Amino acid sequence: MEKLILKVTIDRPIGYVDDFGNTYPINYGFISGIIGGDGEEQDVYIISRNPLPPLEIFVGELIAIIHRKDDVETRWVVSDIGESFSLDEIKEQVYFMEQYFDSSIELVV
Repeated sequence: MEKLILKVTIDRPIGYVDDFGNTYPINYGFISGIIGGDGEEQDVYIISRNPLPPLEIFVGELIAIIHRKDDVETRWVVSDIGESFSLDEIKEQVYFMEQYFDSSIELVV
């Protein structure tokens, strides 16, 4: 997959607590019009080297895809345009949720 510029709608902003008690340390949302493996809109983690407040909308660049071996869907990782992250940096940012899944990260170059 190529690096795409995407508009993400944030439905779980920084500080959001889900039904399982997980607190989101990063903004999390979806891409309208792109359907993921679960039949719902594609889920996205937002990471940045710049501190971000809780957001409603974010426009950024696709930098990685998280493949879950024990789930039907992937998660995309979007950052500020031009930013790059190592696999370890991405893994650290999304660990709060991905710790519950057998997943791998594919960098988009």
